[in-house]
Amino acid sequence: MSYLKINAVQKEYGEEKPVLINFSLDIDRGQVISLVGESGSGKSTLLRIIAGLETKSSGEVYLEDEKILSPKEKLVPGYDEIQLVFQEYHLFPNSTVEENIGRPLIQYDKKYKKRRIDELLKLLDLENFRNKLPRQLSGGQQQKVAIGRALSLEPQVILLDEPFSSLDTIQRRELINELKEIFKKLKVTVVFVTHDLDDALQMTDSLVIMHKGKLIQQGSPEEIFENPKNIYAAKLFSHLNLIPEKSKTYIRPSDVLIFKSTGMSAKVLEKQYLVHYNQLTVSLSDKSVWKVEDKKREFDVGDRVKLKWDEQKELSF
Repeated sequence: MSYLKINAVQKEYGEEKPVLINFSLDIDRGQVISLVGESGSGKSTLLRIIAGLETKSSGEVYLEDEKILSPKEKLVPGYDEIQLVFQEYHLFPNSTVEENIGRPLIQYDKKYKKRRIDELLKLLDLENFRNKLPRQLSGGQQQKVAIGRALSLEPQVILLDEPFSSLDTIQRRELINELKEIFKKLKVTVVFVTHDLDDALQMTDSLVIMHKGKLIQQGSPEEIFENPKNIYAAKLFSHLNLIPEKSKTYIRPSDVLIFKSTGMSAKVLEKQYLVHYNQLTVSLSDKSVWKVEDKKREFDVGDRVKLKWDEQKELSF
């Protein structure tokens, strides 16, 4: 039996369209997975159900052999073993970093509480900030305090709900790298929810794609990139160019080769400088518009180009 088991979970609000539809997922102990999907796909609702903070319409959630009860079934909702870290930090503004992290341990033995706080401050590289207030910290540091507070109870499962959405690119990258090492060291099970595929790819090599309340596809980034089950999963990774005269068949911009002499004719309409290549917007002879990657930065607006690709790279749905 899997460590964290989500079995046929359904969530409905009255007569509205279901938020979660027959959602099932098995997660192994110590596994870190990224749950990816657009806003409104049911990701946050699912996390709250896993944490025992939201009542589901049907289905079950188990942590090992223990059934996770909903607020209607449990006097005090939630579980110490499962901690949910929200998008907003939810820190106490007039409490120090040390006090915020130790807040869940208020009724614990004082010696254990001090030792646990010291361990987490060191683990999260916050020792020099223990007496600072949240407003004196950067966004990344505040998020680390929120995660430290969640870790204070030594949970078995950490649920991260869009935790980096308010951080800039550099802060996100640095925090993700830190947390990856921390979670590996603690051997904690992690479900990381995001709408940003880049964040997901940096956090883990195990993806779960979610769309409109349903689990669409699960696997490694390579597996999903090369064999997406539907157009939504495919578009998460890149723009798709619809191939003329081939119904529902596409080619990725990265798989299109650009030549000067032979291939399908196109004209460069726009050029955008990106980190590893120039992204060209081109018009085909049938007036359809494609995105292609000029990796050598050879072409300019107005140029006539020829396009080729390997038919084995085509995606049909």
